[in-house]
Amino acid sequence: MSRDEKRGHVYLVGAGPGALGLVTLRARQLIEQADVIVYDYLCNPEMLRWARGDAEKIYVGKSGSYHTIPQEEINAILTSRALAGKEVVRLKGGDPYVFGRGGEEAQILARSGIPFEVVPGVTSAIAVPSYAGIPVTHRDFASTVTFVTGHEDPAKPDSAIDWSWLARLSGTLVFLMGVERLRQITGRLIAEGADPATPAALVRWGTTAHQETLAGTLGTIADLVQERRFSPPAAIVIGDVVKLRSELNWYEALPLFGKRIVVTRTRGQAGVLAQRLVQLGADVLEIPTIRIVPVPSDAPMREKLTAFSNHFDWLVFTSPNAVDRFFAEFFQVASDLRDLGTVKIASLGPATTAKLQQLHLRVDLQPEIFTAEKLAEALAEKIMPGARICFPKGRLAATLVADRLQERGARVESWILYDTQPEKEDLGGARLRYQNEGAHFSIFTSSSTVEYWHAMQLQSEPDTPRPRAVSLGPITSATLRRLGYEIAAEAPESTLDSLVATMLKLSMESIP
Repeated sequence: MSRDEKRGHVYLVGAGPGALGLVTLRARQLIEQADVIVYDYLCNPEMLRWARGDAEKIYVGKSGSYHTIPQEEINAILTSRALAGKEVVRLKGGDPYVFGRGGEEAQILARSGIPFEVVPGVTSAIAVPSYAGIPVTHRDFASTVTFVTGHEDPAKPDSAIDWSWLARLSGTLVFLMGVERLRQITGRLIAEGADPATPAALVRWGTTAHQETLAGTLGTIADLVQERRFSPPAAIVIGDVVKLRSELNWYEALPLFGKRIVVTRTRGQAGVLAQRLVQLGADVLEIPTIRIVPVPSDAPMREKLTAFSNHFDWLVFTSPNAVDRFFAEFFQVASDLRDLGTVKIASLGPATTAKLQQLHLRVDLQPEIFTAEKLAEALAEKIMPGARICFPKGRLAATLVADRLQERGARVESWILYDTQPEKEDLGGARLRYQNEGAHFSIFTSSSTVEYWHAMQLQSEPDTPRPRAVSLGPITSATLRRLGYEIAAEAPESTLDSLVATMLKLSMESIP
């Protein structure tokens, strides 16, 4: 039986509360395998980066009373794709079965004879209060927690919610999707006998780096929300556990919380830096300005790769990309690292060296200061006139190292193994967020990231913060100055550790 004749599966997958790190391993596995991904408003769009390039992605977002696609049409999408033999992942914010209409969708699938699996997710009812420093239960304050939908109108005569019972509870109440009806909710609870002095809080975009928390009491919180124009999505927490926020507010106390930072590295390289910044509380916008496009080696290069040490004495790398591309070509003609022979290896800095160490290669030379100029000086002291040097590089890479070595009498062959091109995709919507919200800092790790950022000409709204530039190395700084950018700081060393330390230092300054 062909694939198209088979009946596919539908996976009702909890996408978690917003933070990418709170998505389950099973969810990621299914996203990576899916033919079709149907996703909601509250799903972190960064998850779509895990999808196959040919996967169909369908947005069916719902925000409050605004529905992009009616529920009946969503049901039809799920069933039609599955009946066509597709593997369908239905991503739902939080947990599919906690006020997510997942049960209704599962019923439709069951009645249509379509196999399905439910993948629980971390519900925002628990995670969002936790990230705001509010445990939903506590031995001294609350032995029960009750989850309530905020969609139901408290004023309707035949409510499915027993408001008088809720008003008498001594535990924690968590309302989801209730910001627009907050005044009616708090008013009904007070009318049914709840104490207006009961602590209450709203947490907006909880677990994400643009989380915002507003605390008050049952009697004051609606007025505070109106004054602050506090908009959805937000969870409402009511109960004495809210008092613990001042003591347990761990997330909003992180050193980079409240700082929006643009990372402009290539998509493949941005992840490590972004993860470090996110762990420190930053709101990271990954806006890759460049992508690495392989340039295949030519016939003379491939011939030399087969007996490399017969042609070269030194192999010089100034970037991790150069390492990746050189060995991708090398292993096309060689099956053993020992085929490199006795060639010595030089590296610009720790990131490049780490790439080489992953291949179990020892670096013979790395300058104490990680700049191209210092690498050229260190090599110049080691080589003899006539030394044969292979310099794998990108088309736009600086020629400083090669020029200095040639001045010393070395025979340098620069191998262009990759090209740098503009990145056009914006899978996670970070460019749009930047245009709407601005940023406090932009990090540039190479001259090419600066050049292409400048060419993009992204402009944010007038009332949003304008990012200050942070540079990794003097060459990048020189490019920023040439293009008219003010540099807030230059990392003293060309390493991620130094860059992160620089960001921490800058974060202590006031942001206008």
